[in-house]
Amino acid sequence: MIAIFRIFIMMFCLPLIFIFGCAYCLLNPRNPNHVFNFGRCFSKMSKIFGIKIDLRMPKNAYSRGQCIYIANHQNNWDMVTVSSAVTPKVVTVGKKSLVWIPLFGQLYWLAGNILIDRFNHSKARCIINQIVKRIKYSDISVWIFPEGTRSRGRGLLPFKMGAFHAAVLAGVPIIPIVCTSTTGIRLNRWNNGYVIVEILSPVSTEKYNSHNVRELAKICHLKMKDKLFILNREAELLNR
Repeated sequence: MIAIFRIFIMMFCLPLIFIFGCAYCLLNPRNPNHVFNFGRCFSKMSKIFGIKIDLRMPKNAYSRGQCIYIANHQNNWDMVTVSSAVTPKVVTVGKKSLVWIPLFGQLYWLAGNILIDRFNHSKARCIINQIVKRIKYSDISVWIFPEGTRSRGRGLLPFKMGAFHAAVLAGVPIIPIVCTSTTGIRLNRWNNGYVIVEILSPVSTEKYNSHNVRELAKICHLKMKDKLFILNREAELLNR
């Protein structure tokens, strides 16, 4: 019954959000602050699913300047968990096929996010240059899921290099974001407990270039993996 109740609410709420969201974005299309506003909107929906978000954000999170955010990508629950950590003037990078999802895809594009063809490896350099150009000339930060796909309970997957090449070329730091495991969330469970989302300290890209960018990726991966292990243990204690 709980699952049916939640599905009913979502079937009613999501179309309204997407329709009114698209209408709102049309007044000022591609404005990067739309991503922040809708990120907050979606994160509030966590209460519908019995999820308590413990957001750990540094005091200067809104005034750090431009950067590239990287976060672990687990499943569709990211929409209501990790979205709580989005800051103003941040756009995300998503696959081009998202635009064909009715209403959501149109809202995603109108909000100013970057769409890429991640299966076309011949255009990888163009994609990186597109991200770098947006950072340099649009006063924005970019959010990327460096695993490139959902981990679905497999832990932190290996990183692809695009986010790190872009950060080095743009001359901006990388800020990792870690979200605890959401594989135990169930629609038919009234209380799905705590999910911890933490924004970590920046990783400087000053000493890196195209020749040692993999070292940068390894440092970020290890930092996020260690933090994920610690936070998962803490979340388990909170949820007992």
